[in-house]
Amino acid sequence: DVQLQASGGGSVQAGGSLRLSCAASGLNLEDYAIGWFRQAPGKEREGVSCISVVDGVTFYADSVKGRFTISSDNHKNTVYLQMNSLKPEDTAVYYCNVRVYGLSPKYDRHYWGKGTLVTVSS
Repeated sequence: DVQLQASGGGSVQAGGSLRLSCAASGLNLEDYAIGWFRQAPGKEREGVSCISVVDGVTFYADSVKGRFTISSDNHKNTVYLQMNSLKPEDTAVYYCNVRVYGLSPKYDRHYWGKGTLVTVSS
């Protein structure tokens, strides 16, 4: 089935940058959105950014707008998240996510990659 491989996490100082990558396999030409969630200690998992391979529409959480940029290489089924001006509050485990569109939203299929840790020191 679908497999997600993420990379690019690490430790940086505030103001620094990181680039996350996630390569998806097994999608077999299905229509989907791909992006990132994150979960900080003691907090709920939240959506960070995603992009639809159907029309390129993007989503950004308010907390990262203007700092993060998502892009995709549809031929490679890969998504990139360029994270600039990182803040300590960006520290979290970041999870790659794919939502494959179904006949209606309630039939959408979700796939999760293993988390990659991003640590931003002050």
